[in-house]
Amino acid sequence: MQDQDRIYTAALIVIGDEILSGRTHDKNIAQIASWLQVQGIRLAEVRVVADIRDAIVEAVNILRARNDYLFTTGGIGPTHDDITVDAVAHALGVEVVIHPEARAILESYYATRGGLNAGRLRMARVPQGADLIPNQMSGAPGIQIGNIFLMAGVPHITAQMLAALTGTLAGGLPLLTNTIGGWIAESEVATMLGEIEKAHPDCQIGSYPFFREGRVGANFVIRSTKADHLSQCTEALCAALEQHGLAFERGGI
Repeated sequence: MQDQDRIYTAALIVIGDEILSGRTHDKNIAQIASWLQVQGIRLAEVRVVADIRDAIVEAVNILRARNDYLFTTGGIGPTHDDITVDAVAHALGVEVVIHPEARAILESYYATRGGLNAGRLRMARVPQGADLIPNQMSGAPGIQIGNIFLMAGVPHITAQMLAALTGTLAGGLPLLTNTIGGWIAESEVATMLGEIEKAHPDCQIGSYPFFREGRVGANFVIRSTKADHLSQCTEALCAALEQHGLAFERGGI
């Protein structure tokens, strides 16, 4: 049963040597974090892991145990180094099997694209007992087993899988945010931010400095699941900045 009063959390494992080498720049973290927030689920932690089975197994077992949900991206394609399915199966102590529905989907998809060869059939492999996540983009489905969701590494395919999952996961109240920005050095207001957050225990304030136009500034993001508390904390911050003679902009800079 869904409990909107508690915070649901998720973790993400980004899998791939190409990410760690810098050859590929990950775009899925922001995409998944934004999607989770709309579902009322908070992305609590992210790990980037190489294409090494034991490293993936370790991350899977740690993160699935301390979060409501675990997502992985990458390593479910047709090549020999796509080992996410094998690693997750090993972590769960189950066999890897060919999912009959996944095979049928791939046979249909590749019927006019050269047929289903050994490499393409690898994309029908799942940990035993898994269900499929539909993928309208490229045929090869994602995989769900327990609280683990195995997704593609290609961002536009990941987006299709997230769309298929929209509204299907239990979550709490969505996290609401307000942003206040100014040409303010965060060191000038660090104590103030801590005091305001302490006075509003249902809110968190994040400080994000930047350097633009030869000047230092910061955006202060206030977060809460309660709209009235968010508003109160936001107004308290604005009042404190005014009291200290610091100009600011609602909505951030």
